[in-house]
Amino acid sequence: MSALTVTQDKLGKTYHNLEFLLNCFKEVLIENGEEELARYIPWINKKGKASPDTITEKHIQVYSIAFQLLNMAEENGAVKLRRKHESEKSLSSVNGLWGKSLLMLKQKKITPEQIAEELCNVRIEPVLTAHPTEAKRTIVLEHHRQLYLLFLRWEDSTYTELEKSEIRREIKLTLDRLWRTGEIYLEKPDLSSERSNVLHYLTTVFPEVVSILDRRLGMAWEQMGFDPELIITYTKLPKISFGNWVGGDRDGHPLVTSEVTRETLELFRLNAFILMHRHLEKLEKNLSFTCLFKETIKPLQKRINELVEETGTQELLEKESNNREIFRFYIELLIMKLPLEENKGDGLRLNEKTYSYNESQKLIEDLVILRDALLAFGARAIAYNDVRDMVRLVQTFGFHLAHLDIRQNSKFHDNAISQLMNAASMDGDRFLTLNEEERCKFINKELLSLRPFSYPNTTLGPEAEAVTSCLRVVAEHVEKYGTKALGSLIVSMTRSTSDLLLVYLLAREAGLLIKTEKGIVCKLPVVPLFETIEDLQGSPHILSKFLEHPITKNSLEYHRTCTGEKEKVQQVMIGYSDSNKDGGILASQSNLSNTQLKLVDVGKKYGARIRFFHGKGGSISRGAGPTQWFIKTLPHNTIQGDMRLTEQGETISQKYANKINAAFNLELLEAGTAGYTILHKYTKHKKNRFDKHLDYLAEKSKEFYTNLITDKNFITFFGQATPIDVIEQSKIGSRPARRSGKRTLADLRAIPWVFSWAQSRFNITSWYGVGNALETFYKEQPEEFEYLKKMASSDTIIRYIFTNVDTSLAATDEKIFRSYATLVEDEEVRAEILDMIVKEYNKTKKMLALLFDNPFEVRRSFHHYSNVLRAEALNDLHYDQIELLRKWRKMNTQPQSEKANKILTELLLTVNAIAGALRNTG
Repeated sequence: MSALTVTQDKLGKTYHNLEFLLNCFKEVLIENGEEELARYIPWINKKGKASPDTITEKHIQVYSIAFQLLNMAEENGAVKLRRKHESEKSLSSVNGLWGKSLLMLKQKKITPEQIAEELCNVRIEPVLTAHPTEAKRTIVLEHHRQLYLLFLRWEDSTYTELEKSEIRREIKLTLDRLWRTGEIYLEKPDLSSERSNVLHYLTTVFPEVVSILDRRLGMAWEQMGFDPELIITYTKLPKISFGNWVGGDRDGHPLVTSEVTRETLELFRLNAFILMHRHLEKLEKNLSFTCLFKETIKPLQKRINELVEETGTQELLEKESNNREIFRFYIELLIMKLPLEENKGDGLRLNEKTYSYNESQKLIEDLVILRDALLAFGARAIAYNDVRDMVRLVQTFGFHLAHLDIRQNSKFHDNAISQLMNAASMDGDRFLTLNEEERCKFINKELLSLRPFSYPNTTLGPEAEAVTSCLRVVAEHVEKYGTKALGSLIVSMTRSTSDLLLVYLLAREAGLLIKTEKGIVCKLPVVPLFETIEDLQGSPHILSKFLEHPITKNSLEYHRTCTGEKEKVQQVMIGYSDSNKDGGILASQSNLSNTQLKLVDVGKKYGARIRFFHGKGGSISRGAGPTQWFIKTLPHNTIQGDMRLTEQGETISQKYANKINAAFNLELLEAGTAGYTILHKYTKHKKNRFDKHLDYLAEKSKEFYTNLITDKNFITFFGQATPIDVIEQSKIGSRPARRSGKRTLADLRAIPWVFSWAQSRFNITSWYGVGNALETFYKEQPEEFEYLKKMASSDTIIRYIFTNVDTSLAATDEKIFRSYATLVEDEEVRAEILDMIVKEYNKTKKMLALLFDNPFEVRRSFHHYSNVLRAEALNDLHYDQIELLRKWRKMNTQPQSEKANKILTELLLTVNAIAGALRNTG
């Protein structure tokens, strides 16, 4: 039996579905006169690959679409498997979902009443970012969504053969459109297109998913034998919200101007009201019950009278149809209170009327009155389904859709303050030379008053102008509508307490610093982002100093009062990318874990709950991994019912492109956050005997990893053995690849760093140093290594870390990365660095084989055979990319020519195709 036949057999139905889609694609190519190209579709043809001399953009696109179809078939296979488990067994048979989480708590003797008491305190908030890791154009993603829905219909056994034939025709039409659509961004997408993509998820996907999540919780709750009355009202359910960085994240992104931020806030507000309008209209149609005004409850009658007086619609109440269908009329009045109007036949636009809603809580209160009226009317199911769904929608999206974070780099803030001081005839240049003690002394003196450095129309330096103009836009929005549309003021690369206190001075400039009875407060939270290992290790001291500052104390209490929280909350963002980039995977994971425990203790000391914001990326090197395992590995009592994390680039489309997958991934997040928060509350933390050894492994791994990246020849090798130069030319996001444009490793963002190593199949960012650390540990402490072997199958964090390393090794290909190394021109450089990488690669494989009893193909059969199938077509793409790189780099010694640009386009297509095949970029 051939290797391909074995693979097909192991993948089963998934492979048969792939064959169906590929054959549809083949027919599309043939019908378009591309018979020769159709013979290059991988897996279903025996035709060899095109030679590098004859490779065209179309050849690469054939491979790219083939991989997209494989991803679709595998995604559908995973959905089918989950459904089969739940259907044949129970809702608790799938890891990470509500059924499993509730069963875990039940087995720990935690009562339904105790669980219900905690559920309402749980909050999840995925934050959508525009980090440049989505290689596919927005229109391509839309074609994918359409294709997936058609494919689901084709699989539905209730359709007749005739109907399936029609669905197959539509699938081919969609593939035809996909084939004719350019695969890659030839120009960088502008911020408006990135914003539109985020809006798609916030207005089209997520609103439909919220009610699905609630129903899934309800079904799992009843299947456990728990009383459904305990969670029947919206106030008893976990809270969901969304964050957004597009239009607010300006760290190294000069295109995010104050005007972009203003447009973003206004656009999201408009779309929030349009969303409310659409769903209120749907609710109004569903409440077509005959019920007279005089027959309903007094609170509803009172509220209707108030509303008709506000809106001047008394005569409408007297109309017989409205009087007889009072629930529908009530909804019509609520719709009138939305600040919207027809925009001359072109949709809706904002129109703030004197009686318009200003706060989403007021709409919720009006809907609660409706719910009570329906209960009194006897329509209990409608009240606790239709109306509750509407309330949950308002609770989730409010009048803002998502919280917009404002993020900027600490160095940028330093320059802004210096320029503001110069504008105020102070010595701003000297400020940049002050040590930490001197900086804090100066800042504290300044913060004794609300006097700004400058006034409107003052001529400022570029950084000062950028920061103050943005914060003034934010202040204007807050003054009009409150703070709910905003998230936090995040300081990336926080390296000292003064980096945070400086933000108070900048906020003062825009009027975001105000005086209250208890002292000066900042209207918006100031949040540190600790990114490098050094900064993570220094973060407890930095946060302590920040939390003991009078303005921080006053601000946290002010925010607690405004939000209605039971306790003061300090958000802290921790970065998974840069910590990995400068220390390797073990050092990053160990330091992130230790830091969280220490910061929780700091928060307790100052009476504040720490809300961690996990800055994760889409690859293992940048914190990615199965959601249920990620949550499970978070240190004891660090979740505390609150999960905020970034969703970046291609992970957004992978997780949320269709509603089935979106519901699954959000349920993992919600059920995991709730389950482990409650478990931690009712169980004691057991100190792990291996904790000290993990720190040891992390340090050894970091030393070995650092020796590689600081080697004098490393940067030369990296620049030539990976397609980093092509990735920096790619147009996959509006943000530059480097923070300040310097040609240094420190200035290079973590995303292109990881992306380039993944493209060339080295993947050193997620395993280098691990083998050496494990071997040293094995030789020095063989008995403890045996204990580690046991832990690898039972301890959550050990299993999570080494399984991720294992996954990355499985995606690493020595034959391929050796081929990329041939691009390094200096033989000595190539030999030295490649030898270091190969030795550590083989050592890591050997040590993981010792750590896990069974080989990868046995432990993770489907993953292994998926890799085998992909490799058959991937290798062709890699060799094409290598030859194209060789040609393009030779041409780059001359001025850009038409031929060089053509090769660059082909190179970008290979980057896109390989990224699709590997299912990650950076």
